[in-house]
Amino acid sequence: MTEKAFQADVIRVAKMLGWLCYHTFDSRRSASGFPDLVLVRERILYRELKVGKNKLSPTQELWRDSIMDAGGDWAEWRETDMDDIVADLSRRPTQANS
Repeated sequence: MTEKAFQADVIRVAKMLGWLCYHTFDSRRSASGFPDLVLVRERILYRELKVGKNKLSPTQELWRDSIMDAGGDWAEWRETDMDDIVADLSRRPTQANS
């Protein structure tokens, strides 16, 4: 599976589950290493998509560390994780006073 096809699958599922999805289609003039997807519903997810044996670049690691240090929800998703991806996108945060 290509990363493009994987990304299309993730976006399709996310939209079906009510997420707003942002992806920079032409990253040539964008900051290097920024996550592939930003997903927004009742929380904001920053997701880097990888297929096969592809690994994070140093700039992707910097973005990951910076987002997580700031309290952001960052994760790496692989094509082999589709069941977990659907579960993560389906999950609603628990209410503190429920």
